[in-house]
Amino acid sequence: MKQQIIKQDNSITNARYDFTACQLDILFSVMSKIHDEDASNKIYEVMAAEIEKLTGRKWNYQQFKDATESMGSRMFEIQTEKKYRQFWLFQHVDYITGQGRIEIKFSEDAIMLLKQLKNNFTTYELHAALKMKSKYAKRIYQICSQWKDIGESKAMLLIDFKKNLGLVDNKGVEQFTSISMFKSRVLEVAVRQINEYSDLDVSYTMHGDSEKKKQIKYITFYIKHKQHIMLPIKFDDTVVDTRQANLLSILFNLGIKSKKYIADIQKNEAMIQEVFSFNYQLQTGKIKADKNAGGLLLKKLGLV
Repeated sequence: MKQQIIKQDNSITNARYDFTACQLDILFSVMSKIHDEDASNKIYEVMAAEIEKLTGRKWNYQQFKDATESMGSRMFEIQTEKKYRQFWLFQHVDYITGQGRIEIKFSEDAIMLLKQLKNNFTTYELHAALKMKSKYAKRIYQICSQWKDIGESKAMLLIDFKKNLGLVDNKGVEQFTSISMFKSRVLEVAVRQINEYSDLDVSYTMHGDSEKKKQIKYITFYIKHKQHIMLPIKFDDTVVDTRQANLLSILFNLGIKSKKYIADIQKNEAMIQEVFSFNYQLQTGKIKADKNAGGLLLKKLGLV
């Protein structure tokens, strides 16, 4: 029997914090530059143009200032078996006038935990997280990455999961109390983006306990690895378009290897969107195509 590797819960991955998509992009970009041997007082440089290139989205100077101001004042909460800790991310953030450059110095607690989190992510996974637009997709991708080696997360209490996403504040006020709204506004959007941009195919179930099965109390995620055509990706080198890598992976897995078909799809944005939509529907069981899914896709695209 093949040994399964279970990664221990990472304290910062499970910390309760609510960051916007822009704030998470800054955090992930800095994480790409963190190394185990870095001194705790190291200054990390982030270029606005670099984040824009990685994410494909434009952020103006004021958005970055607002993002770091809010990040710096926001408290992280970490609960372990032995203690509960509160901490803040930054010692200071400098904006270099006219250069679109940010210099960040983290608190000692923050840098130690960010090093730990970085070790749980490959460079490819950081790229994938940056490509996602939904802040919930970025956070849920972090959580699912912890469980990818065994293919299934633990059954998480729904209320704790929502706290992890920042959907329950310190006073207990909860967003998206309706299950249908929580699914449509958070879960379905997140799963769609994770499946489109990342190395994982993710699905989930929401369920009750053995005594009250009808009462939704838990959420469990199911995680599958995609058979990617993997490319070495380094943040310091030319950025590889993760979306294109995912597109090629989907086509390859569906048995579509014709250079002509691939070239036709790659240059047509409507076809690319259809490929990702088809793959999502196939993975979630909304499309049944056990025998020749690739042929069905090519037919939908009008290529055969």
